[in-house]
Amino acid sequence: MKLSRRRSLRSADGGGSVDSRPIGMFDSGIGGLTVLHECLLAHPHEDFIYLGDTGRFPYGSRSIDELKAYAYQIASHLVGQDIKLLVVACNSATAAALPWLQEHMETAIIGAVHPGAEAAVQTTRSRRLGVMATVATVESGSYPRAVHGLDAGIRVFCQPCPDLASMIQNGDVFSREVVDAVSSYTEPLRQAGVDTVILGSTHYPLAAPMIQRALGKEVALVNSAEEIAREVGEVLERKDIDNNPGRQGDISFFCTGDVESFTEVGARFLQMPLDDVGKVELSELERIVLA
Repeated sequence: MKLSRRRSLRSADGGGSVDSRPIGMFDSGIGGLTVLHECLLAHPHEDFIYLGDTGRFPYGSRSIDELKAYAYQIASHLVGQDIKLLVVACNSATAAALPWLQEHMETAIIGAVHPGAEAAVQTTRSRRLGVMATVATVESGSYPRAVHGLDAGIRVFCQPCPDLASMIQNGDVFSREVVDAVSSYTEPLRQAGVDTVILGSTHYPLAAPMIQRALGKEVALVNSAEEIAREVGEVLERKDIDNNPGRQGDISFFCTGDVESFTEVGARFLQMPLDDVGKVELSELERIVLA
């Protein structure tokens, strides 16, 4: 479905404004649908445009320069749809590009790292915190920086999970291969004695029950998707850009790869039909360069 451009309107009684522009959101694939799900629960009256960069998935093994270029291209494309807020629902893109992206964009931007880090700091009691993330996110050091910016005394144990997001992206969340991968990735965190683990990829909540079993029920999992949705609400309220709370929002889906695959896997994970998924050609995005 195609969203038309909308502008802020003053309410009839003159008290406050209604901003009917959509919220833009992007991820390397279908993982960001976990963020969209939480946002739909928390903000059902808002419109969303979701773009999955499936044509260039995965992001976790990309260089910082590549991720900056991808993030800028997609952000520019979404800003061109007259969005009021941009959610980078991808930890790898956030880790590599968020501060840089915020410098080059006028639209307010929320990333995927800080909300999860803040929730984890509030959750941990032993001050021994684990992070499961892609190689790119771990190598960026973004989670330790975010955590230590809030509490310098917390020990952070980062565990790279090189192929877990790809397994989930393919819809393969119940196979023996995924079980073995989760067991392997969680064991170092168990040995480290962490009491809280950040799911540092928006794909990972789709395998949360399996991860919880591997870590044990005494370990708290921090789902960044829930925290991002909370921060979205805070930004909407602070900037006074909420939509009319009495309406039902619309969602537009786009991807850069195979539409049929995105529609099938996305519908299974979001548990709702993804109608009229649009295709954004990579050639169109790659024409966007930083001036």
